[in-house]
Amino acid sequence: MPTSASAHGATMLPGSRTYMCYVDGIAGTGGMNPSNPACADAVAQSGTTALYNWFAVLDSNGGGKTEGYIPDGELCTGGNNAPFDFTGYDAARPDWPTTHLTAGETVKVKYSNWAAHPGDFDVYITKDGWTPDTPLAWGDLERIQTVTNPPQQGGVGTEEGHYYWDLQLPAGKTGKHMIYIHWIRSDSPENFYSCSDVEFDGGNGEVTGLGEDEMSAQEIAEVAENFENTQAKPVHTGHDGDHVTHGKAVETEAVAATEDPAASSTALPTAAAVGGAGLVVFVAGAAVYNRRRQAGQQD
Repeated sequence: MPTSASAHGATMLPGSRTYMCYVDGIAGTGGMNPSNPACADAVAQSGTTALYNWFAVLDSNGGGKTEGYIPDGELCTGGNNAPFDFTGYDAARPDWPTTHLTAGETVKVKYSNWAAHPGDFDVYITKDGWTPDTPLAWGDLERIQTVTNPPQQGGVGTEEGHYYWDLQLPAGKTGKHMIYIHWIRSDSPENFYSCSDVEFDGGNGEVTGLGEDEMSAQEIAEVAENFENTQAKPVHTGHDGDHVTHGKAVETEAVAATEDPAASSTALPTAAAVGGAGLVVFVAGAAVYNRRRQAGQQD
């Protein structure tokens, strides 16, 4: 299992750029050698240390500030005010690892409470007409949800502990988009940021652009949780000395809209989540595999 690291603010709804590139980087040799061209270029620009600390895209003095504070074109790095250089992950290009979704579906977000903090999770999505080769700007985004102090399940600081909430994806979305999440702590000026590249094409959480494009969601989770990340650094700040070396990879589950309507709106899926640095997508309790592998099995 990965060792406890320094920060806990990267979200995966779906997989953020830094998380997906981290998985891609360690999937082959166990080193940090991503095969995805966008990830490889980001590592060439920003180095490997940032990627080992993929969860630390933060600003200790963010204070909820957005437009006018974080420059256009630097949203994915939160203005690059983190303790590591994440500048390579702001690159505007269409070949980042991508999660495939269906417009109008409901996804259930799980966000680690390894170190629980009160605050708001602002969820944005790009407006129609945006293209991934355009640097992301505040004017490209529309906020679709704000969740304040979402409920938690499991103990704080445990593998199963997490925040959770439902997010309905906008109807009518097609093609490639960006989901942007800004976590604004209410007990500290520290904020966290993430960009997730998605494509609305009728998908149910399949991920393309990782390795040889043959990894399932389950395999993605296993790669991350089985890798011992000894290079993550205890640099997390903004806690007034309370817990400076905590950390855990964030987990999400996308749940099909066909989930049992009799279940509570906050009920968790019946399939168990994979612990550690995992992104697991379930449809009717079954792991969803990469769309290319599905097609191959049908041939």
